[in-house]
Amino acid sequence: MNWITKIIKASEKIKSVIHKRATKEDIANSDWTSCCRGPILKKDLEKNLWVCPDCNKHHRISPTQRFDILFGKNNYEIFQTPIPKDDPLNWYDSKSYKDRLKKARKKTKMDCGMMVVCGSIQNIKITAVASDFDFLGASMAAAEGEAFLYGIQYAIENQTPFLCVSAGGGMRMMEGLISLSQMTRTTLAINELKKKNLPYLVCITDPTAGGITASYAMLGDIHLAEPGALIAFAGARVIQGTVKEELPEGFQKSEYVEKTGFVDIIVERKDLAEKIGTLLSILLKKNSAISTEENETTENTQSLSKVAS
Repeated sequence: MNWITKIIKASEKIKSVIHKRATKEDIANSDWTSCCRGPILKKDLEKNLWVCPDCNKHHRISPTQRFDILFGKNNYEIFQTPIPKDDPLNWYDSKSYKDRLKKARKKTKMDCGMMVVCGSIQNIKITAVASDFDFLGASMAAAEGEAFLYGIQYAIENQTPFLCVSAGGGMRMMEGLISLSQMTRTTLAINELKKKNLPYLVCITDPTAGGITASYAMLGDIHLAEPGALIAFAGARVIQGTVKEELPEGFQKSEYVEKTGFVDIIVERKDLAEKIGTLLSILLKKNSAISTEENETTENTQSLSKVAS
């Protein structure tokens, strides 16, 4: 092998290294992520609660990271929720649904896309659920529906408020009508919670869309949202193609949705725990007063019945 051949082979090797693209796994396992100013160390971002110090972008975080911020690190109980049979429709596209579930579980270390916990904010015991976007886009299927219902049932039995941290692109296509039925199931569960005069708060995070927006994410007593969160049902391009008009600036962002009345308040991540604690203390006092008034009305009715008899 002469020196020319060596140079050619060496140059080809260099080219292959330069043009090799990093995989999603490489990026996920890296110490770096990107934002407005380019690469930023994840540990620096974590110190600021995963919020960019320059542009204030609230990066997506896992349920564990979320609950560490709200309740304090490891200062909450994680529940094991029911898991229905995987792949009830034997779905297969470019790969099987079972393989996708296996990969998502390995990546997130969760059995499904929702985590249900119980913790305390300002000495108020709270049942909470949060979705992980890394688990198949935080889409809703039977297992997630079971997790949500488990959380509601626990809240009713233990007389706690319920906090839902919403995220996800909607119902999971791999489970068809089974996933769509979760919209009804979660709605009925929330109605049962409200019958018990227990507060239902929703914190909307990026992104919340599709059937999630059309069901449990928009049924709260109060809707909070993080800055810049996408809140939508249909996609902006679909809407623009339908109405044939330019959409307003910031359309479907939380700031715009607040102006249109679907969000009550936008809260920075660092202020969420304090704001939720304040709101719940007010709601619980109000509900306590309502319950007392109802009890007095019932007692008066019973006394009148006795007198009448």
